[in-house]
Amino acid sequence: MARNLNPKCRQCRREKEKLFLKGDKCFTEKCAIERRNYPPGQHGQKKTRMSDYAVQLREKQKIRRIYGLLEHQFRNVYKQADRQKGVTGENLLQLLEGRLDNVAYHMGFGASRSESRQIVRHNCILVNDKRVNIPSFQVSPGDKIEVAEHAKKYIRIKSSAEIAKKRNIPSWVEVDSDNLTGVYKSKPERGDLSSTINESLVIELYSK
Repeated sequence: MARNLNPKCRQCRREKEKLFLKGDKCFTEKCAIERRNYPPGQHGQKKTRMSDYAVQLREKQKIRRIYGLLEHQFRNVYKQADRQKGVTGENLLQLLEGRLDNVAYHMGFGASRSESRQIVRHNCILVNDKRVNIPSFQVSPGDKIEVAEHAKKYIRIKSSAEIAKKRNIPSWVEVDSDNLTGVYKSKPERGDLSSTINESLVIELYSK
């Protein structure tokens, strides 16, 4: 399976904002954005004027990196969102947020999306009491998500759940951190999602 092996902190610096790819480190002073808030490379601190296409491309790359998708995976999600009724941009974000690895991350079963993806891959997550090891699996409203019994003893999962108690849990999920279970209550509304994401730029890019 293809993976993005680029350094995570370097990806955040490229987009000049925190993408929360490193879990706990992103909330400390060791975060690369806190220390060097400019793109990597010898020309990183040079101010350049970006074209409309460059702005659209950077936004697409940022969203891809946040959710940990490769180009062909992201394009397939966009095509699916475009086929659905409603606003394509909102559909796109709802499909990304509804991925099993992302839901597990929001519930605190992993410190980051990449760690949650690994947990899903290693058969540690149950959906409605059935084992699912596909990170892109689309969770439906009302689905019960829980950590498998054999994985509840893993220190990393338990520590992630403890840390998740201190951060804001999204309103569209309900979590019992002590028992490592949760419910995906509903699809998130656009107002509940990050205001730093401008999905309309992605729609403009792919509509050309």
